[in-house]
Amino acid sequence: MIKTLQENKTFTKVDYSDKNLSNLEFDKCKFIDCNFTNCNLSTSDFVDCGFENCNFSMVKFHNSALKTVSFVSCKLLGIDFTRCKDFLLSFSFDKCILDYSTFYKKKISKTIFKDCSIKEVDFSLADLTASSFINCDLTRTVFNQTIIEKADFVTAYNYSIDLE
Repeated sequence: MIKTLQENKTFTKVDYSDKNLSNLEFDKCKFIDCNFTNCNLSTSDFVDCGFENCNFSMVKFHNSALKTVSFVSCKLLGIDFTRCKDFLLSFSFDKCILDYSTFYKKKISKTIFKDCSIKEVDFSLADLTASSFINCDLTRTVFNQTIIEKADFVTAYNYSIDLE
């Protein structure tokens, strides 16, 4: 199936809530003040895209590609990032709410989380090598058998890690 390509476009204040946006490709696009609540983004690809002040609560990313994607001031509640494609998976989060999401078994080394709420998130068996948690609230976040080598937790708070 051929994907519909959107390239170098800016989408502002678009309401995609409860829509099926599967099998689309976005390259170098910006999304500003958009609502993706409960949207189906399965098999869609986002390459070099930026999202600002968008709501992604309960979005479905089944077999979706997130390649060099930045999220700024976005709400990403209850997102199952385990369903994203692993190939070239790369994203950053700045001033985002990621509460109740899961990154179980994801290889997301060098990921930057800055000024984020990351409450009750599951990072079990994930690879967070050289990732940064700058001024992030990690209340009840799970790091079970997570690779945290060279990860930066210096300014993160409300977390505990059992080194055994």
